[in-house]
Amino acid sequence: MSTPGRQHLIVDIPSQTLRFQEGDRIISCWSISTSRYGPGTAEGSFKTPTGMFRICEKIGDGAPVWSIFKSRLPTGEIASPGGDDDLILTRILWLEGLDPENANTRDRYIYFHGTNQEDRIGYPASHGCIRLRNEEMIDLFDQVSVGTHVEIRS
Repeated sequence: MSTPGRQHLIVDIPSQTLRFQEGDRIISCWSISTSRYGPGTAEGSFKTPTGMFRICEKIGDGAPVWSIFKSRLPTGEIASPGGDDDLILTRILWLEGLDPENANTRDRYIYFHGTNQEDRIGYPASHGCIRLRNEEMIDLFDQVSVGTHVEIRS
């Protein structure tokens, strides 16, 4: 997957980690939370898709940390840590599938995003998206661009 000098992201579901790389050089590494239902691409499965993707849209630049998003729009509300709801917070990196089997990823609304459940980072707990701690989500958001390639491995 790696091309010398090319930036890309690698999500490793078994280890619940995200690596940001330039070629083979690791720039950053974060703990994440993928789907509690495991990997998969079926519509309505709430599973994290696998394969090759690209970031097709960046949403939320400049929003306050812990900002709540609904339908990819900031609500003006700030979340508190915890709770049972799987909130979409802080920033959104929307994924588009590049493989035939994950071509529905954009329509499934699969994102990288911040979470109110930071205590569950490192464990599969999401409804399909890839969740990061909010400050780390800002760090990731600021380092990548639309078109950045993503590989999600199971």
